[in-house]
Amino acid sequence: MNDRYLRALRREPVDCTPVWIMRQAGRYLPEYRATRARAGSFLALAKTPELACEVTLQPLARFPLDAAILFSDILTVPDAMGLGLHFAEGEGPRFARPVRSAADVARLRVPDMHEDLGYVLDAVALIRRELDGRVPLIGFSGSPWTLACYMVEGGGSADFARIKQMAYEAPDLLHRLLEVTTDAVIAYLAAQREAGAQALQVFDTWGGVLSPALYREFSLRYLARIAAELPRGEGAARTPLILFGKGNGRFVGELAATGAEAVGVDWTIDLADARRASGGRVALQGNLDPAVLAASPATIEAEVGKVLDSYGDGPGHVFNLGHGITPDIPPEHVAVLVDAVHRLSAGRASGAGGA
Repeated sequence: MNDRYLRALRREPVDCTPVWIMRQAGRYLPEYRATRARAGSFLALAKTPELACEVTLQPLARFPLDAAILFSDILTVPDAMGLGLHFAEGEGPRFARPVRSAADVARLRVPDMHEDLGYVLDAVALIRRELDGRVPLIGFSGSPWTLACYMVEGGGSADFARIKQMAYEAPDLLHRLLEVTTDAVIAYLAAQREAGAQALQVFDTWGGVLSPALYREFSLRYLARIAAELPRGEGAARTPLILFGKGNGRFVGELAATGAEAVGVDWTIDLADARRASGGRVALQGNLDPAVLAASPATIEAEVGKVLDSYGDGPGHVFNLGHGITPDIPPEHVAVLVDAVHRLSAGRASGAGGA
């Protein structure tokens, strides 16, 4: 098995820096678009284990990536909590029953993982079987704060006005919402681990919209709960947890103190600064600006080199984009990226390095 990725998350020496790409199974691949068309809808694709497995494996057939990530959506959890998820054409996700009142929060329950989210667990088990040890499989969830953003707003938002109003005017209500959502996230990640996921990532996509005080109260607090309470095993068999967020660079030190094994960062912080802030306590994942992939191959290679130089020598780095790949990117540019990461990092992550 290619275990570069798991070794890097444990901050062990590797022959070269491992790389995977957020949204690597997605619309930039023509084969994904064909499977999505065959499924009939995004939700049908995500809720059919065989098709979710098919698209999860598609990027691995093209590129020598070091990990696969389950094809799913972060909103499966609030959907299973009874909010009625649907995708409006051109508008993104929408919930039929958003959470706005104390009565709405009181109705929320942690889903039964096998009854309500069994299709995700079936997909994890199938993908793991089909991978047959080639590379590790990453499971994931949205963060409690990010899920709550969609649950309160009823979908995507430009300004998050409703949930911010709740944070300021009804903080106890928002905490009750976040508590039950955190319980659900912990149960969901634990179930994915039991089904075969070998690493677990939490996406805190909207943590960066908060002021530092609100971030610590309504996002970081619950990320820390996940890191403390999620069962992951011990020693070499421990399942690594990665906390990723957009705009989380200011909080790398605090995220590293949660007990998670790794912190993912976007492109707005230099990896050298993130490495200093984390004090060598965690692996770091990131952080090329996804827009670089629209540039020429020579530019992509040069920017990959800058990211690797920023991290420096020594283990503990997983190369990734600072957010998901966009649909307009030519697949050939991803091939350039993956090759450049492996080639330019050869030998750099084999020693102890410095923090």
